[in-house]
Amino acid sequence: DMNMKIEKFVTGIISTNCYILSNEDTKEAVIVDPANLSRKMVSYMEEEQLKPKAILLTHAHFDHIMGIDKIIAMFGEIPVYVEENDLDLLHKAELNESTTYTAGYSYAGGEVIHDKDVLSLIGYEFQVIHTPGHTAGGVCYYVKDANVLFSGDTLFCCSVGRSDFATSSTSDLIRSIKEKLFLLPDETIVYPGHMGATTIGNEKVNNPYV
Repeated sequence: DMNMKIEKFVTGIISTNCYILSNEDTKEAVIVDPANLSRKMVSYMEEEQLKPKAILLTHAHFDHIMGIDKIIAMFGEIPVYVEENDLDLLHKAELNESTTYTAGYSYAGGEVIHDKDVLSLIGYEFQVIHTPGHTAGGVCYYVKDANVLFSGDTLFCCSVGRSDFATSSTSDLIRSIKEKLFLLPDETIVYPGHMGATTIGNEKVNNPYV
């Protein structure tokens, strides 16, 4: 029974995909990579009467985190999950690229997660897959029951994330995709941090970088 609803909002100054996942039965929600809290996001959550329970970060670059405080201000304290190696990026504006594009943003909190952790949220199990490369603490979230992967800036449709940032590694990035993500079922739908969705099967065949 697939009662997870996935709504995509493209927001922030470099068009980041922010996903609001909700359980249609309970109205509980999880927000993946809040670049911002846009008016559209707010009205959607109000219309659907959603109750955000957690924020999941695929990594802590500024264009995936700048809505955190706005969400907490509006909906109350909820956990913000981040892989340990990206805590520094979350906490320090000069590391998460926000000082390049904005006046600077950081978030002082963060619940630490690691590879293979399973987060039980809103009636689903989110498997944490540590995929270093774009950043040292980059992760993807796999929800087997919903057949979906949230890949952040690790894997895109026929492309991969940049690996020229402070904690990046090109070889790690390619290894993460080949040795971890490509083990998932071909029909897994991949929701990336930018641009359109794809599938694992499509990327195995058509991704020129891998």
